[in-house]
Amino acid sequence: MCGRYQFSAEQSAEILQIVQEVQDKCGAKAAEAIRQGEITPGCKMPVLIGSDEGPTPELMVWGYRLPRAMLVNAKAETALEKPTFAESAQFRHCVVPSTGFYEWDAYKRKYHFTLPEAETLYMAGLFDVRGGTPCYVILTTAANDSMREIHDRMPLILEKEQIEPWLCDRKATEYFLRMTPPLLNVRSMEAQMGLW
Repeated sequence: MCGRYQFSAEQSAEILQIVQEVQDKCGAKAAEAIRQGEITPGCKMPVLIGSDEGPTPELMVWGYRLPRAMLVNAKAETALEKPTFAESAQFRHCVVPSTGFYEWDAYKRKYHFTLPEAETLYMAGLFDVRGGTPCYVILTTAANDSMREIHDRMPLILEKEQIEPWLCDRKATEYFLRMTPPLLNVRSMEAQMGLW
């Protein structure tokens, strides 16, 4: 599961570049409205989509709104089969740039996960237009060894060189949906929260 992630232009040159591209495309007001820090469902954030120029940032709202719920994640293992996600899983891939994500264990202790030796962590996602609003979900998969003790699910994380194939190579979709994410660094947020 992934219910919160971090987005910080101060911590990542790649995130800063994405924010600048949004500004060039949509104007300074749009770029200034991009939330920094801890991102929650319902926020309008940059995601990367495929284009003739390569991965391109677009602003979308995090979450597919349904009549009685908002879905923020889709299981990679079943995305091609579920009516809510099947068309997006076939044709509308996106990448969610971040500087890490958060997860809570069974005791409600909060942890921050990052990719070793990388400023930016990219998560595979799907997008759609619902009620006239472009929106996205983050794909999740079974937890790997770096996550398993805290939660049984984790985001489907892409290495930087996998971004373009995920966005553009439909023949590779099933491979990506079944792959095991790389190992992550984990940091407890308890000590940090305890200082305040």
